[in-house]
Amino acid sequence: MAIPKEVLGVERPRNTVVYSYGKDGSKYAVKKRVGCKRVGGRNLPVNGPTIGHIVAGRFVAIEEKSEKPGPDLKDWANASLADSLFRDVLDQLREEYDEPTSEKIYAASILRVIYPDIADYELQGAYQNSWLSELCPGVALSKNTVSTLWDSLGKKYSKIISFMRSRAGRVSMDSRLLLDGTLKSDESKVNSLSDFSRKARMKGSRDISVLFAFDLDRREPVCSMCYPGNMLDVTSYADFVRKCGVTKGVIVADKGFPSSAAEEEFEKNPGLHFLNPIKRNSKAIEANSMLEFESVLPKHDGILSKKARSGRKWLYSYRDVGLAAKEESDYVARAKKSGEYDDKELKERRESFGTMVLESDFEMTAEQAYDAYSKRWEIEIVMRYYKHACGFDETRVHGDYSVYGSEFCDFLSTILTFRLLKAFETSGASEGYTYGRIIKKLERAKKIKISARSDWELVRTNPSDVEMLKSLGLLPKDPEQPKRKRGRPRKIAA
Repeated sequence: MAIPKEVLGVERPRNTVVYSYGKDGSKYAVKKRVGCKRVGGRNLPVNGPTIGHIVAGRFVAIEEKSEKPGPDLKDWANASLADSLFRDVLDQLREEYDEPTSEKIYAASILRVIYPDIADYELQGAYQNSWLSELCPGVALSKNTVSTLWDSLGKKYSKIISFMRSRAGRVSMDSRLLLDGTLKSDESKVNSLSDFSRKARMKGSRDISVLFAFDLDRREPVCSMCYPGNMLDVTSYADFVRKCGVTKGVIVADKGFPSSAAEEEFEKNPGLHFLNPIKRNSKAIEANSMLEFESVLPKHDGILSKKARSGRKWLYSYRDVGLAAKEESDYVARAKKSGEYDDKELKERRESFGTMVLESDFEMTAEQAYDAYSKRWEIEIVMRYYKHACGFDETRVHGDYSVYGSEFCDFLSTILTFRLLKAFETSGASEGYTYGRIIKKLERAKKIKISARSDWELVRTNPSDVEMLKSLGLLPKDPEQPKRKRGRPRKIAA
C-alpha cells in the first residue's frame, strides 16, 4: 500500500525509511538503514531495526533500553578524510566479496592507518570510538570476528589474486612500475611462510618476504604478494608478475630482479617492458664501449651519458662525476687504513667509478631512462612507510591462511597511506609537519552529540588545527574578502 505524502513528509532521523504495517496498513514505522548490498550489479539498501513510529503527524522514537548506547564523542577528521580518499577501494572489494566482508576489510584497513600499531583485538573499540562507525554503521570487528576474517580471506586466496589482477589491469601502457621486496619478522612455527632469509640468519629471527609493485606516475601501490622468507627475489619475480596479471607498463627493478628471471612473461606480453641495471663487470659494457660517453644530460648536473643498441636490447650508461670522485676518495681512504695500495688496481677501477649501466627492451632517450631509474628511491619510501609509519614490520598472526588475509589488509592500508601523503602534500598540510604528526592532529578533531535529538557538532579546537582541516577540505574555507578599491579616503559625516 502506498504511503501518504504527508506521512513521508514528517521530520524524522536521516538515513531512515518509512513502512506501513497493521491489517489495513494504516500504521507507520521507521527503520534505520544500516548499509547496502551488491545485487545484480546494483547497490541495494539494507534496512536495520525499527527506531520509531509516525504518530499523529510526528516521529516518536523507541527507547531501546536493552541496547548499549554508543559513545557521543567520536574521532571525526581522521576517519572522514580516510573514507573520502579510499571509498573507491570499497567498490573494488565488492567485486570480489559480499557486503559484510567488504565492509569489514575496508574498516580494518582504515583503522590500521589512522591508529598506527593498533592490534586486532583493539579494532572493535577503535571502530566504535571513530566516525567510521557513522560512515559504515553495523560493522562487526570483534577479536574473534577479525581472526575468522583473516583465515577466511586466506582460504579464498584466488579472490585476493583476482583483486590484484583487477588493479594491475588498470595500469596504462606507459606506466612506470617500481618493483621491490621487503622482509618482515614472522616468528610463527605453524605457517610455511616463516623461514630464515639470508639477513635473518645473521639477526637470528625468521621472516616472510613481501613484494610490491608501485605505480610511479599515480604514486600508489598497484599489487602485492607474500612469499616464504627464504625465497630469493629473483625466484619470486616471474611468479609475482604472472599471478598479479602485470601485462602492461615498464617495470623498473633493481639488480635483484634481472629481466632473465621473468623472460617468459616479457615475451608473452608485448605491452610489458623492463628497465634494469646490469653489473659493472658485464661483458655487454665492454662489447658496446658503454664507458666511452658521448653526451651530457641537459637536465642534470655532472652526468655523462651514452645510448647504444645491443641485439634486442637498448643500453644506457651514465657517469656521475661527483660520485666518481667520492668513490675514488673512498678507495684511497680504505687503502690508507689497510696499508695496502695498488696503483694498477686503482687505474683499472677508476674507469668504472661513478658509473651505472641500464638495459631495457624498450627504446627511450637517455634522459628518460635515467629519470625513470633515479626515481627508484620512491619504492624505498613505500617500504619505510609500510614498516614504520603503518607499524607493519612484523606479522601478528600465525597460520598460513591468516598471514595471507592479514597481509591483504596491510596492502590496502598501504594504498590509503600513500593517498593520505598525496593529500597532505597537495593541500600544504605537510609543510612543517611529519606524516605521523598530521595523523595525530587529525585524531584531535572530534565531533560530539549533545543530546539524542541533536546533530553532531565539531568540538572546539585550536586555530592551527582548524586551518589544517580547511586545507584538507574537511571544513569549508573562509570566503575571500572583496578587495577594497584604492582612492581618496571617504569623509565621515560629523
